[in-house]
Amino acid sequence: MTLLNALILGIIQGVAEFLPISSSGHLSIAQNLLGLGVEGTDDVFFDVLLHLGTLAAVFAAYWTDIREMVLEFFRMISDVAGGRSPQKIPPARRLIVLIVVGTLPLFLILPIKDLVEGLYSNTFFVGGALLVTGLLLYFCDRIRKGRKNERTVTMADVLVVGLGQAVATCPGISRSGMTISMGCFRGMERRFAVRFAFLLSIPAVLGANILQIKDVAGAGVDVKLLPAYILGVAAAAVSGYLSIRLVRMVADKGRFGAFACYCWAAGAITVVLSLLRAFNLLPWLNVAA
Repeated sequence: MTLLNALILGIIQGVAEFLPISSSGHLSIAQNLLGLGVEGTDDVFFDVLLHLGTLAAVFAAYWTDIREMVLEFFRMISDVAGGRSPQKIPPARRLIVLIVVGTLPLFLILPIKDLVEGLYSNTFFVGGALLVTGLLLYFCDRIRKGRKNERTVTMADVLVVGLGQAVATCPGISRSGMTISMGCFRGMERRFAVRFAFLLSIPAVLGANILQIKDVAGAGVDVKLLPAYILGVAAAAVSGYLSIRLVRMVADKGRFGAFACYCWAAGAITVVLSLLRAFNLLPWLNVAA
């Protein structure tokens, strides 16, 4: 893997992880339909590092929230140990509970993990899922702005967002697009919907990386690639941070239309190309089959 490949992969990871266009869907299209590949995409350790780079972007963008939640976690432990109970639950403490509850639906995916992973090779499904993502973003723009925040949102609300995140493990369904849209549909204030969606990604990404530890241990680490690893992580972190800022701005103004149109175009092209390949009308597509 060259430094250029590491840079490209890092930027792609950072941008696609947070913009509502489904990074997994685009990877499936590139590999299974177009027969494209970039050197380094099969490096399990590098994949873990790139995800850690995007986590760093979330920490940078929401450092104040994360720091307060960490401090509040220890205050909560102290209260429990001392048998104390605050008359009014601090917002940061409630946000911790909300993130835990919102993460629970991901456990529903574990029994069907292999089935979900098998969808990556089904470009018909991926194309249809991109169309669905476009619809979510389109309607998200047109619903009335909500007012719920960490003080007023209900457990049912965050469970719906969590279920959306679980569904977004399917390729073609954007995780950020799904979770932000579900939050807005449940009446969350737009800025809070975006903030909660990205904070909710922290345990999800950490959990996915933990599941990959066995694969990393088996594949090993090539220390000669250390400069490429560092460059890739830095690129993922910087591009991810800029993407988060863009999504926050777009969501606040209710202008997901451009992303919706992009997802519709990408989904429609994917379905058409999949049909052409199925009927052998474009021989070059069969190379990727």
